[in-house]
Amino acid sequence: MILHIIEGEEWIKAKEQGIYTPASIVTDGFIHCSTTEQVIEIANFLYKGYFGLVLLCIASNKVNSKIVYEDLYETGKLYPHIYGSLNVDAVFKVVEFETNSDGSFDLPYEINEIVT
Repeated sequence: MILHIIEGEEWIKAKEQGIYTPASIVTDGFIHCSTTEQVIEIANFLYKGYFGLVLLCIASNKVNSKIVYEDLYETGKLYPHIYGSLNVDAVFKVVEFETNSDGSFDLPYEINEIVT
């Protein structure tokens, strides 16, 4: 399983279209994803204070596009990147990703239930 942070409204549109093709496909060439261990660090770095987000739980083996684990920013960590659009049927669960009162994020219990 890999995870992707997305605005809830954007996910609704993707489901209607049957495919998710974010702007990062054009700007970066891929969809940014993370592992369970990485998602909170990413969320607190890039999305602190954001509202209306959800986490897409993606079955890697069902993604039609190529997934590459790589360290493009010299962080010493390999992040999963989807090189192409995401077929929505690869998403097996969508979890609300709400902030704490200080705008930070914690891993939702639904994700822990999947992992354990």
